Amino acid sequence: MPPYKKPSVDEILAKYGKKIEGEISTTDIVTTKDSRAYLKFKEETQREFTNYERWCNTLGSVVKMNPSKKDEEKIKRDIEIAHMNIEPWQAITLSVMVFVVVFFIGLLSSLAYMFMTEEGAFPVLFFFLITSFSMFLFYYFSSYPARFANKWRLKASSQMVPAILYVVVYMRHTANLEKAIAFASEHLQYPLALDFKKVFYNVEIGKFPTIKESLDNYLEGWRDYSTEFIESFHLIESSLYEPDNVRRISTLEKAIQVVLDGVYDKMLKFTHDVKAPLTNVYMLAIMLPILGIALIPLASAMVQGMIKWSHVFILYTMIIPFLAFFMLDKILALRPGGHGETSYLEKNPLYPQYKSNGPYMYAFLICLPFILLSLLPLIFQYTPIPDILGLQKDYSFADLGLEFEGASQIMLFDFKEVGDGFAGPFGAVALFLSLFFPLGVALFFSIAYKDKTENIIVERGKTNQLEREFNNSLFQLGNRLGDGTPPELVFGKVADSSKGLVTGEFFKRVNYNIQQMGMSVEKAIFDSRRGVILFYPSDLIATSMRVLVESSKKGLKIAAVSLMSISEYVKNIQKITERLKDILAEIVSEMKSNMTFLAPLLSGIVIGLALMITSILNVLQTFMDSAGVDVSLSSQITNILSMFNVVDMIPPYYLQIAIGVYLIEVIFILTGTLVTIDSGEDELEKTSKIGQNLKKGIVFYFLTAFFSSLALFALSIIVIGGMGG
Repeated sequence: MPPYKKPSVDEILAKYGKKIEGEISTTDIVTTKDSRAYLKFKEETQREFTNYERWCNTLGSVVKMNPSKKDEEKIKRDIEIAHMNIEPWQAITLSVMVFVVVFFIGLLSSLAYMFMTEEGAFPVLFFFLITSFSMFLFYYFSSYPARFANKWRLKASSQMVPAILYVVVYMRHTANLEKAIAFASEHLQYPLALDFKKVFYNVEIGKFPTIKESLDNYLEGWRDYSTEFIESFHLIESSLYEPDNVRRISTLEKAIQVVLDGVYDKMLKFTHDVKAPLTNVYMLAIMLPILGIALIPLASAMVQGMIKWSHVFILYTMIIPFLAFFMLDKILALRPGGHGETSYLEKNPLYPQYKSNGPYMYAFLICLPFILLSLLPLIFQYTPIPDILGLQKDYSFADLGLEFEGASQIMLFDFKEVGDGFAGPFGAVALFLSLFFPLGVALFFSIAYKDKTENIIVERGKTNQLEREFNNSLFQLGNRLGDGTPPELVFGKVADSSKGLVTGEFFKRVNYNIQQMGMSVEKAIFDSRRGVILFYPSDLIATSMRVLVESSKKGLKIAAVSLMSISEYVKNIQKITERLKDILAEIVSEMKSNMTFLAPLLSGIVIGLALMITSILNVLQTFMDSAGVDVSLSSQITNILSMFNVVDMIPPYYLQIAIGVYLIEVIFILTGTLVTIDSGEDELEKTSKIGQNLKKGIVFYFLTAFFSSLALFALSIIVIGGMGG
């Protein structure tokens, strides 16, 4: 008999593996169906491509241009943060292809113009603008992943405090990190909810063996941006190893305090650092260009017409606003995550009115007469309409029955014939009419934005008031629950004690849904059609109520303790918000007053000065041509007129339109900046404030420019009339 040989481990596994495989049916892992939850997660991550991603997958795939290893790692990291479905080389290829295509289109167009025109001059300005535009497009597309990742990061960081709060509240009664992450991912908003789901499902698909390793890998992405977020989660993880329950809860509460203190310190630093850059941008991109307006007419005449009105229009409506936007965007990119527009706003019954395009048509019909009125000088000069109506192309002041020195020579629009074309209009009336162009454009946006936001912004005001009052109400809710009152009854009791307040109205609505509609507490607050949260779209309120609903499932005492924690959290958030507003109050009020008062005031006065300079030279030229000036002064005036030819000057008509449009753009840019500094990305607030500031700023500019131009024009007529006499 041969000696017994002990089977090896591999032999045992092979033997029993075949036996088990024969007794049960196995399935190929490739064809295994994913869990329903994971299928839902994949649906959320596999969103529709953005236009940028489509361009990367088409134009960006024409050729493969490999970036340097350092750039590739950076772009890849940005793509991962932003959850974009592209490769790093596609982003680089797209930016290069766009630059090359636009550059060659500009070059070919410039060469075609040079060969097709009689002068044969190369359009240097056009080629310069196209080249600059192509360089901007290269920068824009190459940096798009970084900007998109930063936008994602800012929006996600605004949800950090609620995220920590959800995890802590859940782990107070159930010390299970995996379930706490899943709970937070269900109730947070996009995009942090998607990040948390990815953390959870990375464990489910086997990428990481434990939730802790998956979470630590995700937190590494915040290493350079939010150390307090990482520290808070490390405290939460360490609470799992605390044997004493009191110490465990104390560690969890410390996690909330760490993230709150971190957010406060970063915002405090941002408010101090942002003052000087904002002031510099305002002075360089707004004040200096406005002060330089008065010199433009004289400068254009001194260089014998080399500076055209089109150059000024491009400078003031395109280049300077772009530089201001670019510099301010760089500053705002440093802003730590703040609170912004909530997704609950989309479910508000008034939201369709906010998103409707109907107000634009209504505003267009109102403002169209203003635009047409501003275009009257061009309509009279360049269209056959005056001939059809039996009118002249232009009229003098004497034709209107206004008698003063030289009234018969001073025209309303004053176009001057130059070669085969016309220069102008140089007349004062043309300038007055041009003021209606920026007024019409500003009123178009102001009226449309007011109609879109008027009702929903009132509801937003109630929500903000509710947030301010909510701390005491949460304390009352916690006390009532601690006394043993069930959640279904506690809302009615708190509503009775809060009569006359917005919180009383909120709890009264919740109680009505519970008592009269037969809803559960959760449905009374969060129902997709009748939930009270739809009328008070607030992340703070939603977080507090969600914690109440979920914690009450574990018992009234746990719910009471959770609400007390929420109350403390709300108090800290309000304290931080008020402190930051105090710090920012000076710079916000200064920029707001400059935008709606000082800039329009200076612009209006400078436009009046430009008209006065043009009018004096124009009237002098007219008087000289008609021999209306004393002979002893003629040689001096001739010398002046030889230096400043009126025909070469930029007409005040075009100058005013350029400045008016520039002011509108400035109000758009500065209002967006102030709203972002104050409350983060909030499109509703931004839209409402832009409408209000446009109305204030441009109406004030219209009045200032009109009366200053009228007064200075009359002064110039009096002075020149005295010289003629």
